[in-house]
Amino acid sequence: MFMKHNLQFLCASALALALSFPAFAANKDMIALQTQVQQLADQVQRLQQANDERFGAMRSLLEQNTDTLNRLSNSLDAISHSLQTSTTDQGGKVDQVSAQVQSLHDSVDELKARMAKISKQLDDMAAAQQNLQSAPPGGQPGQPGQATQPQQPQAPPPDVLYNQALSDYNGGKYPLASQEFSDYIKYYGNTDLAGNAQYYLADIEYRNGNYQQAAQDYDKVLEQYPSGNKAAAAQLKKGYALLQLDQRDAGVRELRALIARYPKSLEAQQARDRLRSLGLTATASKPSPSRR
Repeated sequence: MFMKHNLQFLCASALALALSFPAFAANKDMIALQTQVQQLADQVQRLQQANDERFGAMRSLLEQNTDTLNRLSNSLDAISHSLQTSTTDQGGKVDQVSAQVQSLHDSVDELKARMAKISKQLDDMAAAQQNLQSAPPGGQPGQPGQATQPQQPQAPPPDVLYNQALSDYNGGKYPLASQEFSDYIKYYGNTDLAGNAQYYLADIEYRNGNYQQAAQDYDKVLEQYPSGNKAAAAQLKKGYALLQLDQRDAGVRELRALIARYPKSLEAQQARDRLRSLGLTATASKPSPSRR
């Protein structure tokens, strides 16, 4: 009798255990899912914290570049003021300082390009963080069965392309720099540095002795980017190119127009010096009245 009672008890226990097993398995799956969700939340929090730290570092670097750009601009103003107050017998020194000013201008251009790159990186990081926060849990970047569009070849970022072109230009790699500046104008013709790229294209022609093409390319700077920071330099070099082509009257008119348009600029001072070397003045002399 005792054995029979124990056998009935064991059967009942086994049946109860079998009935509770599905509930136990479901509870175990729920705990595993909650653990994965918590791990994902922790990863998102760590990523957001890392992005916040990167934002702070990038903004600090942007402020430093802005301060450097302001100091360079002040240096350019000081040099230009010094040149304007110099005596007329300092033509050689003017040419030397002019080269230094051109180098400073190039440095300013590089800084602007770097600041644009930093701003783009900040925007990309903010967009990535926003997409991550708005993405549904467990979402996949693509669904099966959807057609994948082939990626089109893209141009390098504007700052990368411009800096590379400027580096090749300063290194004397004129054919390569010319192609890169042409690509910059093709892809980024509406940016602030497009006028600079056009100027350097003309300057490469000038350095290669192609004065006719150089004059036409300098003219594009004046026509397409009249408010750019290379407009005065382009008009000065256009005048030089015309003089090299023995088009004296046209070259003189260009230099005088430059002086009238930018009277306090460094380029105007260089134009005055060139006119003096030709035995001319900055303004055309008025014809004397005829006697009757």
